[in-house]
Amino acid sequence: MMKVILGIGVLYALTIQSVSAQERFFQVQSIDTMKYSRDTAREKLNDSSFDQEIEIQVKNIAATGATHVAIATPYDEEFLPFLKRWVAAARFNHLKVWFRGNWSGWEGWFDYPPIDAATHLEKTKTFILSNRSLFEDGDVFTACPECENGGPGDPRKTQKIADFRAFLVAENTVVNNTFQIIDKKVTTHYYSMNGDVARVVMDKQTTIDLGGVITIDHYVATPDLLITDIKNYISHTQGTVALGEFGAPIPDINGPLSEKEQALWIDSALNKLVQIPQLVAINYWTNKGSSTALWNDDNTPRQGVAVLTTYFKPYTLSGVVRGKDGNALSDVLAIGKERSYISKDGTYVLPVLEGETITFQKQSYISKSVTITGNNTKNIHQNIVLEMKSPSLFHQILFQVLHFFKSLHIW
Repeated sequence: MMKVILGIGVLYALTIQSVSAQERFFQVQSIDTMKYSRDTAREKLNDSSFDQEIEIQVKNIAATGATHVAIATPYDEEFLPFLKRWVAAARFNHLKVWFRGNWSGWEGWFDYPPIDAATHLEKTKTFILSNRSLFEDGDVFTACPECENGGPGDPRKTQKIADFRAFLVAENTVVNNTFQIIDKKVTTHYYSMNGDVARVVMDKQTTIDLGGVITIDHYVATPDLLITDIKNYISHTQGTVALGEFGAPIPDINGPLSEKEQALWIDSALNKLVQIPQLVAINYWTNKGSSTALWNDDNTPRQGVAVLTTYFKPYTLSGVVRGKDGNALSDVLAIGKERSYISKDGTYVLPVLEGETITFQKQSYISKSVTITGNNTKNIHQNIVLEMKSPSLFHQILFQVLHFFKSLHIW
């Protein structure tokens, strides 16, 4: 049985900004299908029986509490039928799509000839206009994931850093405007790049020009290093962060990890990631087919699936904060693990983890805390009553004087 323990707490949090994210830790919670949605695109293009595999994979991803499925199918006309099959499975399972494909010519996939930056921009605009039924409000469209791997080349090597920045900003402007033309509210500014590239490219102005978000595909040895790096990106750019890719193990970085060790790595990483309020989106790479896979080749879940689900489907704590007189209290801080929510009308909803303590604070009131224990229900409703602090002697005398004059009908 779920227990709610009340007590006294302290303030040590930052404010959650997005109303849409109150019931989860991240605005976008995604799992990547690249090894199947891109790498098998030509092999399975005309294999209708593969639809069953697509459906199983997407259904499994949806069951974790993911808001999005990342689909990496190229945008070339050859692969459009395959892309539509993946998107259809996402919609059937009530998922938004994080489009993380590209034009095959950018990196030379499937023996396509190279394309330049101008061609990439024009083809992308035409693709969106020609396929408006692919998209829904709430989708994410990354026009050029890890753009440094193709086209003009890696700006660290070419030293054409300003040109690289200009291309990303120009394409984001065009892509965003194009989605406005087709009247779809799609996030376009998650231009993921290798973390080392981001250190070179993403200065404050470029981050502003890309919607205030720096998006990194980042693999590191330890969860602590992941957190340190993210905080450094935030400090350097004054922006928010999206994790375009993360996961473990990468053999050259993490070494071999057992299934249990992988689950522990994921748990440690996510436990720390939810404490960064500036982290707006995460995409775990991948669901299947890689060293970081969450599911085995036969679609049976590895231990990491249950761990990730704990964070993608957190407990939600909700209720109303009132004074002893029964009236709802405005501007109450509901404070969790390095994040908080300001209740404007007394009502609150926020994600919590088992064992976490949420503290409710308001000026001139005694703080009260709720500690989450147990695991029988995910949705916890708890109304909170705050008592006013005892007034000082001066205020007590002032209150008595005012009450006396009021009784004489002078006021």
